Amino acid sequence: MPNNNAALVRIDKTDRRILEELQTDGALTNQELADKVGLSPSPCLRRVRALEEAGVIIRKVTILDHKKLGLSLTAIILIGMDRHTPERFSAFEEQVAEYPEVQECYLITGQDADYMLKVVVPDMDHYHHFLLNRITRIQGVSGVHSSFVLRRVIDNTALPLGYLS
Repeated sequence: MPNNNAALVRIDKTDRRILEELQTDGALTNQELADKVGLSPSPCLRRVRALEEAGVIIRKVTILDHKKLGLSLTAIILIGMDRHTPERFSAFEEQVAEYPEVQECYLITGQDADYMLKVVVPDMDHYHHFLLNRITRIQGVSGVHSSFVLRRVIDNTALPLGYLS
């Protein structure tokens, strides 16, 4: 079993501040970031590159407003599998990774399901089509339970960095 502590990267206060700022606005220029964290541009860029090389910064993305793009329906889907084998799970995960509607996919425990998906679509008709023509056609899916998001109360992408020393 892997030791999670072996993969930890040492983060000092300046690195933590850099990460906090980038989580808030990944489009900051190096100069803007350096100003915010109290560094000159060259050391700031070196630190950001070191965090990228260490795998702490995985990628930078732009977050879009789903409603302004007509993606008004968010569904949480609990999925049960007929067999609990590595091959069955792997095949399921490979298939759902191809669906752009799937925003998140978790292998879970503590429920009467094996997977939890977060799916975004325009409306119920599109969801119905997605469910019947994609999800239920994946080999091994034995049960599906859907819940629909009424309102996003907290919609945060930033990790809590207060735990870092």
